[in-house]
Amino acid sequence: VQLQASGGGLVQAGDSLRLACVGSGFPSGFSFSSYSMGWFRQAPGKEREFVAAIIWSGTRRSYGDSVKGRFSISRDNAKNTVFLQMNTLNVEDTAVYYCAADQNPYYSGTMTPSYWGQGTQVTVSS
Repeated sequence: VQLQASGGGLVQAGDSLRLACVGSGFPSGFSFSSYSMGWFRQAPGKEREFVAAIIWSGTRRSYGDSVKGRFSISRDNAKNTVFLQMNTLNVEDTAVYYCAADQNPYYSGTMTPSYWGQGTQVTVSS
């Protein structure tokens, strides 16, 4: 499974940014919609942190405490894409953001996911 994330960049505090992640290379008999999708982030000197997850159908979402009410995860199964809308960004949101996929269609981010994508850098200036 390959996960290609994009959309990172340098923004100012209070700005918004949307990340996207396209999945491909699924095993025979599986498709993007077979997997739950998630986003994690890792700031310099810190452990990787859960950000958000969405189940296969898109009908259930979960969020890390630090982003609740500001970030929103969504998915478009027809386009094999998961999105992370980030609003009211602050300097503490600066990190490398990683897309992830999990074979559990009801994954909620509490365990290490099955697959990781490469990261995209988000930098928020004050």
